[in-house]
Amino acid sequence: MALDWSIFCADTIERQVQANCLGFGRDQTYLGWLIEAWGQTVLVAVLSLCVALVIGTVIGVLRTLPNNVHGHPSRLARLANVWVEFFRNIPLLVQVILWYHVVPVVFPVFADTPKLLLVVMGLGFFTSSRIAEQVRTGIQALPRGQRYAGMALGFSTWQTYRYVLLPMAFRIIVPPLTSESMNIFKNSSVAFAVSITELTFFAQQAGEETSRGIEVYLAVTLLYVISAFAINRIMAAIEKRVRVPGFVASTGGGH
Repeated sequence: MALDWSIFCADTIERQVQANCLGFGRDQTYLGWLIEAWGQTVLVAVLSLCVALVIGTVIGVLRTLPNNVHGHPSRLARLANVWVEFFRNIPLLVQVILWYHVVPVVFPVFADTPKLLLVVMGLGFFTSSRIAEQVRTGIQALPRGQRYAGMALGFSTWQTYRYVLLPMAFRIIVPPLTSESMNIFKNSSVAFAVSITELTFFAQQAGEETSRGIEVYLAVTLLYVISAFAINRIMAAIEKRVRVPGFVASTGGGH
């Protein structure tokens, strides 16, 4: 069967090919819809990554706090462990559906929250549990002398993390963060389950409307590949820029 790419120049109402393929608004074409869906995908992914980085960093730090005087993990460390185990052991799709259908009912304060933000919270919290593990591993890979050096300078525990441990740990975990950034972009496809017009939702709807599923899914796949490649190149440039020459992470125990 021959591919018919002219479908992307057709309007979404009467399916008539338009002279302006980039039609938006009332005379929106399938190409215009595809671009808008790509923008929604990028928005969900970027916002979710921001949430995941902030929360994941906090949780990862809490998991590396020194033990109390009795040699047991602190209460904050135990709570952080619960966070990681809870969010990483529930399927992402289930979490998104819970945020969309259950959370607004149980917590009325979320009743008027835009559904896109609910998806961002679900995807962000899920990914934060994974980033927390990476932050924990990065901190524990540092030589113990890094922590002691901060203490010797008179830094408090939080100042030691802020000025000594975290800057080095993030340099170590750039490669796994690259994979996580690519994954969060692909995982944003779960938003179609709550009818957010991202790439997967577009592919499903446009494929049914036009009966040209091959062209539609090829175009969506191409955009996913382009986006993942762009993320990979950006993170590779960051890794090259922040690499510490000659530094070798310690693998001989934690804190």
